[in-house]
Amino acid sequence: MSVAEAGLTLADPTAYADDDRLHRALDLLRREAPVRWVTPPGYHPFWAVTRHADVREVERRGDVFLSAPRPMLAPARTVAPGTGGGKKELLRPLAHLDDPEHRVMRAVTASRFTPQAVAALRPRIRDLARRAVDRMARRQGEVCEFVSEVADAYALDVLLVLLGLDDAEAATVGRFTPAARRSMAPEQRTAAMREFYTYFLALTADRRAHPRDDLASVIANARVEGRLLDDHEVLSQFVIILMAGHDTASVTVAGGLRALIENPGQLSALRDGAARLPDAVEEMIRWVTPVKAFMRTAREDHTVGGVLIRAGEAVLLSYPSANRDESVFPDPHRFDVCRTPNRQLAFGYGVHHCLGASLARLEIEEFFAELLPRLVSATLAGAPVQLTTTFSGGLKFFPVRCVLKG
Repeated sequence: MSVAEAGLTLADPTAYADDDRLHRALDLLRREAPVRWVTPPGYHPFWAVTRHADVREVERRGDVFLSAPRPMLAPARTVAPGTGGGKKELLRPLAHLDDPEHRVMRAVTASRFTPQAVAALRPRIRDLARRAVDRMARRQGEVCEFVSEVADAYALDVLLVLLGLDDAEAATVGRFTPAARRSMAPEQRTAAMREFYTYFLALTADRRAHPRDDLASVIANARVEGRLLDDHEVLSQFVIILMAGHDTASVTVAGGLRALIENPGQLSALRDGAARLPDAVEEMIRWVTPVKAFMRTAREDHTVGGVLIRAGEAVLLSYPSANRDESVFPDPHRFDVCRTPNRQLAFGYGVHHCLGASLARLEIEEFFAELLPRLVSATLAGAPVQLTTTFSGGLKFFPVRCVLKG
């Protein structure tokens, strides 16, 4: 593989479904061209940034590298005229905003993601983790498609609690999650988006009339400069909750279990107490890296990794590459539940550090805290399949056969 071919890999969705191919390309780029100009067919060109230090530098300089107008890698055909390579957006989730708007909109829900607020959720999330593991136990020795039957369902259960919704809403809200939308035909996705608008605007109206102690009420009744959020601002808040709140936990739980099955020595280290579960959770997050890339655009000339990036040029931040950087992670292609320190960048860095990172860690930790003491055996029951993507994803098909106590 040449450096040019390695650069093109970053814009190939099929590469993210093939770990060996992806990491061969990323290893080569970090070694020989860590800031590389890439001109993939069908896309506007960009600088690929692949080293941990350089990704951190771009993230740290939020005043220089902006999310607008191109927060995500998207084919050129989807780009709105006159936006400099940015995708035309009806909704503008938090991750797509820049300061000062980003700071204002981040503050809308920030109180629900403080360490104290997240810690208060632990008992309820522990109950949901137990329910998810009970679901596995009922399939004792049978083949279980872990992604849809366990991981997605568990992450959805947590979302419902966060939003103040009951189990009866699971089928409806589940249609709006990224996992559900990926399996839909285009016309189905369009219909689901219309349903999303209707559902969450109705929920907002209800929470304004009858506020409760839940995240939906916080969003519905938030005020910016003395006014309530408008419909697009409300829906943008719910979009990021569904996108980040579901996929991050779901794909990491699934990818974490796969890593433990494929590395039985690491599973043993966790089960016999030789490793701490919080350290293992950080390693699962590093290993899976649910978000693959974000884009930034330079507002002025700036040097990154010794390369001059000019004003108006786009930058792709490769998180899977940063999380396998040899200069930061010794033996980076080894899954190591005892790895510490673990400076993984899966949640971003700087002003765009994931607001829900503490909640995601708690979800993952509580799931494995419930599973591991009950797990007698776990084996693959078929070949795992990963999503094709250039933005976010992980396993989409993961058949396992587990035997559990109780």
